Amino acid sequence: MRAIVCEAHGPPEALVLRGDVPVPEPGPGELRIRVRAAGVNFPDSLVIQNLYQVQPPLPFSPGSEAAGTVDAVGAGVTGFAVGDRVAAMTIHGAFAEAVTVPAGRVVPVPDGMDFETAAGFTMAYGTSYHALKQRAGLAPGETVLVLGAAGGVGLAAVELARAMGARVIAAASSDAKLALARSRGADDAINYAEADLKAAVRDLTGGRGVDVVYDPVGAGLAETAFRTLAWQGRYLVVGFAGGTIPSLPLNLPLLKGSSLVGVFWGAFVKNEPMRHRENVAELYRWYAEGRLKPHVSRRFSLEEAPQAIRWIMDRKADGKVVVTL
Repeated sequence: MRAIVCEAHGPPEALVLRGDVPVPEPGPGELRIRVRAAGVNFPDSLVIQNLYQVQPPLPFSPGSEAAGTVDAVGAGVTGFAVGDRVAAMTIHGAFAEAVTVPAGRVVPVPDGMDFETAAGFTMAYGTSYHALKQRAGLAPGETVLVLGAAGGVGLAAVELARAMGARVIAAASSDAKLALARSRGADDAINYAEADLKAAVRDLTGGRGVDVVYDPVGAGLAETAFRTLAWQGRYLVVGFAGGTIPSLPLNLPLLKGSSLVGVFWGAFVKNEPMRHRENVAELYRWYAEGRLKPHVSRRFSLEEAPQAIRWIMDRKADGKVVVTL
């Protein structure tokens, strides 16, 4: 089969397309998926550079989420059959014509959702919903500040926070990105490339601050964003798309009675698969009701998967980027 292969850790330009990769066989408890589309995510850029928390042995195919049809069923798997339309969190391996995945990481895809949407849905919406629901305990009427609000997980967070009854302040680096966030339900918007983030939040909240900060960016914005929290606010550490892991003076959470909350969705899926399935079922229900409108901004072929990862690394993505097969 054809697959993008990481043979040595490095930039996406070092990845190679191979046409003779053996088709993987599902082991006990696994499914083989014939991949129709694969989501492109920031962790894909980390794993190929040996910078991610979970590292597969070389050589491997990157690609952390896939959508397609069940191609083979391993021993002991129930609830799935060959031909079922599914989406899966693969960790790696999705940039290939087929991938094997533990059945616990696989969810059925509703008939009304195309494979490209499904491939970019699970991780972005799953991460953001887990962050807002389980980690932040977001309540109706609270205010959420979303950094990187036009990226894959950021835009999902905007939609979900609004669907959960919160007021949403979107923050991004350009007016075009903020327009996209507003189209998905953001109540207010801050261009942090031009405005002082802390002062803008103070003005928008009458000096009170926000209840939740959703931060997939990290880098130089983190401390400023933390200072926008209201009393007993929650700061969600989602990722570091800005390129660096920031530090934080620990007197800040003390003074605000606030919480610094880690969000590791992959570990949540592994350790709490039933709650993950419940989350995904609810997300699919909201999608069917028209409350969620995933935005796929760019499509790349399998051959172009390295360019797709570079697109994500350079923070050019609005919404989701997918690789189609």
